[in-house]
Amino acid sequence: MNASSNNDEIINSDSTKALLLPLSLYVKQTVELYLSQLSGHDAVGLHAMVISEVEKPLLETALEHSGYNQTKAAKALGLSRSTLRKKLDQYGIS
Repeated sequence: MNASSNNDEIINSDSTKALLLPLSLYVKQTVELYLSQLSGHDAVGLHAMVISEVEKPLLETALEHSGYNQTKAAKALGLSRSTLRKKLDQYGIS
């Protein structure tokens, strides 16, 4: 997904227009909030934490969207099926 996508609006369930913010803004705001709550402590392993927090729901959603067909989910994600299976094992997703 491109943060500068031309798709700036979505239609919600009430058929009214709602602003669609790029995922990168949500990640930035959340990381800034996390860092602000460290109370002076150093952040450790921030990259791995953020990647795992984003990657697991991404994999779960791709699987749901594909009807739990791993081949289709892998294609949607741009991964090989074997890489998808490794990541599913890594996150304990069956």
